[in-house]
Amino acid sequence: MEISGIISAIVIGIIIGVLGRLVVPGRQHIGLLWTIVVGIVAALLGSAIAAGFGVADTKGPDWIEWFIQIALAAVGVAALDRAKARR
Repeated sequence: MEISGIISAIVIGIIIGVLGRLVVPGRQHIGLLWTIVVGIVAALLGSAIAAGFGVADTKGPDWIEWFIQIALAAVGVAALDRAKARR
């Protein structure tokens, strides 16, 4: 993976993580770094799932892929918040 791919994964991860965090109601007790990590993982998994369903490459914006990524990020943020709250 080239440096531009790593940088774009981080930027997309930030966007997806923040959007996922906005979807989850209430205050989350996780930091910015964990939000970025969850966003990067959700972006990668969401892209793979969208490719599996055949909706990853469309002529316009990939709204379905974005929706899948944001939903995965919201689930990840909520799960991580619950895991940290139990400690």
